[in-house]
Amino acid sequence: QVQLVESGGGLVQPGGSLRLSCAASGSIFVINRMGWYRQAPGKERELVAIITSGGGTNYADSVKCRFTISGDNAKNTGYLQMNSLKPEDTAVYYCTANGLSAWRKFYDSWGQGTQVTVSS
Repeated sequence: QVQLVESGGGLVQPGGSLRLSCAASGSIFVINRMGWYRQAPGKERELVAIITSGGGTNYADSVKCRFTISGDNAKNTGYLQMNSLKPEDTAVYYCTANGLSAWRKFYDSWGQGTQVTVSS
């Protein structure tokens, strides 16, 4: 199986920055796509950003120009750089990834989430 562990969340003041990490481990052959979702209290889960094996990226309009998604293939780790944070960015952030395991089986994995709180 493929497991994902998020890290880097915490408390930050408005205008500050955080970098989230998503470390993938297990029997990985290839990661086709890695993405970040978030869910704030009382709101639906929403897509924040995704990156595909071809290097394509997509961002929610609310974070475009402030957040940057990237990955390190050698480390099987993805990142979400968050700048100019706003209180409305407060949420639990989840990492997701899919692809093929070393046994050539499709996987679709989710991390358990990391809390990001933006507050004065």
